[in-house]
Formats: sequence, C-alpha cells, structure tokens
Amino acid sequence: MELTREEERALAGEKGEALALAYRILAAIGEATGAKRLVPVKWAHVSGVNYNTIGDAGVQFLEKFSRDARVAVKTTVNPMGYDRDRPEQLPEKFIEKQASIMRSYERMGVTPSFTCTPYEVFDIPEKGTAVSFAESNAAVFSNSLLGLRTNKESALSALASSVTGKAPLSDLRLDEARNPRVAIETGFSFESELDYGLLGYFAGKAVKDSSVALAGIGNSIGRPQAKALSAGIGTSGSCGMFSLGDSVAAGIGEKIAFGKEEARKVRDELSTADDGDIITLGSPQLGLEELATLARLTEGKKFDRRCMIFCSRAIHNQATKIGLTGQIEKAGGEFMCDSCTCLTPYVDKDRYDSVITSSVKAAYYMNNSNKVKVALKDVKAIVKEYTK
Repeated sequence: MELTREEERALAGEKGEALALAYRILAAIGEATGAKRLVPVKWAHVSGVNYNTIGDAGVQFLEKFSRDARVAVKTTVNPMGYDRDRPEQLPEKFIEKQASIMRSYERMGVTPSFTCTPYEVFDIPEKGTAVSFAESNAAVFSNSLLGLRTNKESALSALASSVTGKAPLSDLRLDEARNPRVAIETGFSFESELDYGLLGYFAGKAVKDSSVALAGIGNSIGRPQAKALSAGIGTSGSCGMFSLGDSVAAGIGEKIAFGKEEARKVRDELSTADDGDIITLGSPQLGLEELATLARLTEGKKFDRRCMIFCSRAIHNQATKIGLTGQIEKAGGEFMCDSCTCLTPYVDKDRYDSVITSSVKAAYYMNNSNKVKVALKDVKAIVKEYTK
C-alpha cells in the first residue's frame, strides 16, 4: 500500500506515538484487505465506549492513547453502558470505569453522542462520501440507504480513522464490492419490523460477501424497517450492505430463498423463552418514528411490568418537545438515554432471568453476552400482551 510522504512521517512517529499507532493499524488493515492507498474520511463513528465491551484493558489503552491523540474529523461515539441520570445502584467499579472511558474520549475531542443511530441525529454528508463507522447497524444503514461508503469497522480501525482522518480504500469503499453477487428472494408478507430483522439476520449468516440483494420487499422501505433490517444483517455476519428491488436481483445468478420456514428457524434460534420479567425496546436505539408508534399503541394503557426504552439523548429531547415521552411514561415506559439494551448491566443474569424484546440484535446479544433468556415478539404483540 502506498502512503504519502506526510503519512509515512506520521507512521514513523514524527507526529507522536498515538498518531503512529493509528497509522500502523490502518496500514495493517490496508495490507490485509488489498488497499492501494488511504483515502480521506469526513466522519468517524467509534464503538468501544461501553465498559462491558472493552474491559480494563480497553480503559487503560484509551487512557494512554488519549494523552496526545486528538480527532481530525467529526467523531461521534456509540452508546455507553448506562444512563448517567439513572445509575440504578450499579456497581461502583462499573461507574468509575465508564467515567474514565468518557473522559478519554472527551479529551480527544469527540462529540459525546452516545448513540448507535448517528444517522438519525446528525447531518448526512453527500452520497459517495467516505466515512468510518464501527457500529454495525449504522454501517449497513449508511451504505445501503444513504449512499455513504464505509466498511464494517472495528473499534480500533474507526478510532484510528478518527485521529488520522483516513481509511483504507478497500471493500465497500470500492464500486465492485458494492455490487451484490447473491440475492435473497423473500416469499411471504412482512407484517412488522421484527420480520425485517429476521430477514436481516438470515441474510447476514447466509451471505459471506460484502453486499446482498433483497428481492420481494419492494424498492424502498420505511426507516424503522430499514433499521431492523440493517441491525439484523450487521449482527450475524460480515455483510455490510444491502440493495433493494427485484430488478437488482434479476441479474444475479446465485439466489437464496427466505420464506416462513426460514423466518421460523431464525426466530426459534433467538427466542429462548415464552415470557419475560421485563420489556426492553431499542436496539438500535428508538427514533422519533418508533416512539410515535409506541405512544399511539400505548395510549390509555399501562404496562404490567417494567418496560425500559433505549434512545439517544438527542432523540429523547426532540421527543419530549412534541409530547411523545410524556405519553409513553404515562403508560409506564422508562427511558434510558445514552445506553443500549445490549451489554448493559441494567439487563443481566444477576437481575433478570428473561427479557421480552422486539429486537433481533438485542435477542442475539442478551442470549449470548448478557446470558439472559429472551422472548422475541413484535412491538404490537408486546403492547397487546403486556398492557392493561
């Protein structure tokens, strides 16, 4: 991979240890993925913000790295492990370690967004812009719906891009990788966001390429459906982009069927309980459209058990201004800002045996990482079954 003279100097350590490390990370990724050079990025979205995901080693690394590292481009960050306004008697060690992570990122100059849906909060660059997104649902959504160009980055690669303003020109930043060679043909009517999540999870497991074509669901879908689809794809495999439309799929030789039986198998894999102690909604974090739907569904009703609703603080503030949060809270919903259902100490085996959720992504991580059984149901069914 060819580097410019300035990049070579930074790699050699002439601009500090942190920048040299960042360039070493990008150079190694570039060599491994066949990139010929680095390209500028306009935006980095960094993961590795939750203490439960990075542990003590990650805390120590960020503390050292942030001493002389400063972001070179707009940099937003993924959810942390809890809502600072709702400590919920969490372990003191967790809160202290989470605070250290936040200080490190703030020292570097990131925007403290704490969201997994940055595309719902910030202005979107023009189509074709190279970015570096470590959050998987955001990478898939941005490639597929917004025309941005990002690979499914790791926490380290996105962090390296944030301080260099560069990323390897490889994979989904190239036209050839964005043209799907495999198509999923759907064979049943989609009735909820959950159905799109099931399709996404199936596609992510079935397709090993960087992109996939999806036939049978139309040329466009709504934002909540696209979020569920993107999260499903991002959770189960390496695929980082989807294309919609029967015309796209028509010219593709390899086709895979997705019907009721395939959807049932995915649901059976992820839904490991019939019921749950609590309800968690928001993985990805809920946006205004989903909150408006929830407010409408719960009008005049009351949840019969605890219902946690995860969203970004920016979305929460907007929803409050138009009366959505008040309606949902009246129904018993509890908002958790800056955090996410996945890998939070709010929802683990020490507190609950089982959880009800509408999210395929949440179901996967709560089963495998939080070690909590999951009842996977769509939002309408949840409101119908668990409100009075």
